[in-house]
Amino acid sequence: MNRTLWKGLVATMWLALPAIALSYWLAWDRLPSRLATHFDAAGRANGWMLPENSFVFGLGVTVVMLVIFTIILTLWRNRGAFSWAMLGFSYVLVGVMVYANDSILNYNLHGNPVRPWPVLIAVVIASVALVAGTLGAKRGEDLPSGPVLAEEVHASPAWGLILGIPAAIELVVTVISRNVGLRIGMGMGAAVLFLAAILAWSGFQYIFSDAGVEVRAFGFRLQSIPVDQIREYAADHWSVLGGYGIRGLGDCRAYVWSNTGVRIKTGTGQVFLGHRDPERIIHDLDVLKQFAH
Repeated sequence: MNRTLWKGLVATMWLALPAIALSYWLAWDRLPSRLATHFDAAGRANGWMLPENSFVFGLGVTVVMLVIFTIILTLWRNRGAFSWAMLGFSYVLVGVMVYANDSILNYNLHGNPVRPWPVLIAVVIASVALVAGTLGAKRGEDLPSGPVLAEEVHASPAWGLILGIPAAIELVVTVISRNVGLRIGMGMGAAVLFLAAILAWSGFQYIFSDAGVEVRAFGFRLQSIPVDQIREYAADHWSVLGGYGIRGLGDCRAYVWSNTGVRIKTGTGQVFLGHRDPERIIHDLDVLKQFAH
């Protein structure tokens, strides 16, 4: 992708700052001495600020977001699916800030109701797109069909329980709570935790064939490692600080639910395959390499 175009798209996000400043400037003389700036899920005001504080707060939060997104998007070298998803996610969140500030002004000037639903829907769609872009980035091509030499599963029922228990608690709160905002937040949190719990319980599937290694979850292909890209591999330790599940971006990925596994170095990066018995993965890779030769 043209670097000038990419930089232009990133720079365009910063138009949010003059947009917010202009909206306050046009309404400044008509604003009340105290602005309603915080609302519950039903759109009722439950927090107030001075106009000056509201303006500085809205602009300040937007600046912080813009700086973070600009750094990420500028330093990210590969312009693939993840980059586009991240760019779209950034635009949505910055747009939410512009929309939120405009909604606050309209409520205080004209009494127009503040509707959180467009914001919630936009953030959910952008988050799904970002996750899809993250999973879709660097998956590699489908490996040619061939005989399966070995198949391993790396799962953790313990992590499934650890993630499932708070998910169940959040689900109960979602059902019994009368606060709409709380129900929405808890419901989304419960859905995410339940998905992570199921992933931990069912685990990652490693399929070894004469063409290479495929990593799958829920039957979905997460990544392919062609045999001719495998340079070296060895048992390695995974730090708890690195987290668990699907970790890493771009050329470095990890699929891990334990502190042990095998690190595979390829022609383009590294892949860490978590497993409680790394020697089994080493053996399967040895067989794969021998069969390929």
